[in-house]
This record gives sequence, C-alpha cells and structure tokens, in this order.
Amino acid sequence: MPFGEVVDLALYDPVHGFYATGGAGRRADFITSPEVGPLYGAVIARGLDAWWRELDEPDPFFLIDAGAGRGALAASVLDAAPDCAAALRYVMVERSGELRDLQGDLLPVVEPRFVFGAGTSAVDDGEDMATGKLLEGTGPIVTALEDLPAIAVVGVVLANELLDNLSFSLLEYTEDGWAEVMVGIEEGELVEVLVPASDHLVRGIGELVEGPRPGDRVPVQGEARKWLIAALEVIERGRVVVIDYCDRTASLAARPQREWLRTYRAHSRGSDPLQDLGDQDITCEVAYDQLSRVREADAVRTQAAFLRDHGIEQLVSDGRQVWLDRAHLGDLAALKARSRTFEAEALLDEAGLGGFLVLEWVVGPGRA
Repeated sequence: MPFGEVVDLALYDPVHGFYATGGAGRRADFITSPEVGPLYGAVIARGLDAWWRELDEPDPFFLIDAGAGRGALAASVLDAAPDCAAALRYVMVERSGELRDLQGDLLPVVEPRFVFGAGTSAVDDGEDMATGKLLEGTGPIVTALEDLPAIAVVGVVLANELLDNLSFSLLEYTEDGWAEVMVGIEEGELVEVLVPASDHLVRGIGELVEGPRPGDRVPVQGEARKWLIAALEVIERGRVVVIDYCDRTASLAARPQREWLRTYRAHSRGSDPLQDLGDQDITCEVAYDQLSRVREADAVRTQAAFLRDHGIEQLVSDGRQVWLDRAHLGDLAALKARSRTFEAEALLDEAGLGGFLVLEWVVGPGRA
C-alpha cells in the first residue's frame, strides 16, 4: 500500500482514524495558533477587513475556513467583531465528523442553505438549496461543510495548518534512481518496502532536487496541489491564504526525515509514523515549491511578518492600555487584555509559530 494511503487512513478513517477517535485531534496533542488565545483570530479579523475593502466591500463576503477543527479560529474571529461582519458568511470546512460535532459548542451553526441562498448547491450532491433570497446585511452567518463548496464565491479561502495534514507520497533516492516508499507487513508488523517510482511521481522532482544522494527522502504532495487547485476554483474574486510550516523540496531532501515528517501525541513527539496508527497525529512540512507548480504565490512571508502587517502590535498596545485602566478591577476584560502580550510572544516567535510561512494567491482584480 502507498505510504500516503496509510497516513490518510491513520488520520481520517471514520472509525479508527486519529481525528475520529480521542476527541479533538491535534488540539489535544499540540497547540496551533488559534489555540494560543483570541489574539490570533483578532488579527485575522483585521486581515479580513483589509481584503473585504480591497474588493469594494462585497455583500455577501465569504470566509472559507479550511480545516476549521472545532471552530476555535472562527469563534475568535467573530468575537473580534470585524467591520465586514454584516456581510460575512463564515464557512467552516472540516473533514472530521467528530470535530464538526464540537463546533456547535462554540458557535451558532446553521444549515448551508442559510449561507449560500436560493438556487445554489454548496455541496456537489445534485440538490438545490431550499428556496429563499440571500439577504444582504444579515451576517455574520456560520455554517459547516465536510469539503470545500462546489460553487464560486467572493471572499477568502484560509487554510491554517491544514496542508501539513494531507496525505503524500514518499520517495527515497537509491543508486538506481528514485524509489517509492510503500508499506507492507512482515511478521505481523508494518514495514517499509521500496519499489521503483512511477514516472508520474518522479516528474518534476528532478527539477526541485539537484544532485540527490542515496538515502535522501522527499514527500511528493499531490493532495496539497489538488487542494490548491480546488481552492482557487472556489474563489471568483478574492484570495487563497495558506499558513503552515513550509520548506523547499531540496531542503527537505537534505534534512533527516524525522525533522520534517513528525508525529505528535499528548503535546510531545510521538513514535514512528507506522506505529500507533490512529493514536497519534502525523504531519509533514509543506514543500511550497511543489505548490508553485499549480501557480506561483503572489505573496510569501513569515507568519510574524503577516501578523505585524495586519496590526498585531497595535492590538497588543491597546491591550496594555486596557490592562492599565482595569487592572484594579481584575475582571475578565482586564485579564484578556493582559494576555495579549504573552500570546503575541508565542505567535511572533521566529523559532516557532512566527516562522511559519503565509502564502497568498490573489484571484481576480488586485492580482499583481
């Protein structure tokens, strides 16, 4: 079986997969930016407003939150009360039914027909949404889907730490050329088996990795490329924004596999990816030069730079002032304002979350 199929089953099998068992998936195993605290969502809300204004304030304005998990990012974005709120249609896309079931604990989630309006189908099931006119100025309205909507919208597709959880093929360079890492069974244990790689998998890798050495390994992230193609098709006008830990394919080849193909369990590194299937998260750094084979990103910057460009320092400064004004009260507003300083330190840390890359693809007017 291809390595990527094993990864996909380990993460998403509806009965035994990591995201179908044990509750909240990675939210219980390591912290992502939205789980640091509400500051991250507040900055994303400022970004939404900037992108909304670039598009001349459309109504409705869609945010497709891909890999929304239990809805932590959605809750903090809406709590920040962005200026675009009245136009906002917030669509949480989450493959895991377990996590979708948790979204209603944080947000009022309505049926898709109340977000996409009459005469449209947000899912490719051949059925129209219930009749009724989509009214302007009635947002924010929140819904949830299992996959990206099957219609084009005006707005933003945002994928925060999603692509690193998509399955991938795994190649190893040998004296005979590139081989694909498959998975077999030996004495009741899962083991790696090398077979000659197909031309389909090798195509393009030679351009990205010059002079590979025997033993070098790279992921071939076809599912991430397919996702990007689909996301670009969803946006009629607006942008696709991907936030993740990323590297170039050649750099991944030069690094030990354990550095870029990782497992997590209970806030610690897990075991080998072929062990404890379904009981640990499996994540792979995103080879963003492979995404460029779909389309070159219009902007690439670190998460730290992205957050600064969208006003995180102003939000921290505002929080300090609220703390000074309300510290004697010790109320929730004061404590939340004070926490912004600590949240910002984690989000801007270039050795951690701040070192993630933010890739942006602009669709329609405004593209450079």
